[in-house]
Amino acid sequence: MEIFLMVLALSLAGVLVSGVLFAAANRDVQPGASPVLVPAAAAGEERFFMMRPAARRVAPAPYVPSDVLALQIERHVRLEQAAAERFHEFPSVEALHMPTLSPLAG
Repeated sequence: MEIFLMVLALSLAGVLVSGVLFAAANRDVQPGASPVLVPAAAAGEERFFMMRPAARRVAPAPYVPSDVLALQIERHVRLEQAAAERFHEFPSVEALHMPTLSPLAG
């Protein structure tokens, strides 16, 4: 019985504290108070969080023909497969953190 009363009392205290905190968080803003400072988003820019800085505009990358891009990707895949085969032959912690030779690996 004592355990039941203890759980009931702690639950009731938790509900009361939660109610007080909820009421404090949802109270009306006083007319004389200044509003929260929120930076305006740049024209035509949508952001989920308004407090982060606006993203820098990056110049578009130069045009790369699709066959050149396909060859770069193919070379990258071959290098990654070779690295995976070397790791399977000689597994080590150093081999996991070794940089690859591919320029696409970032």
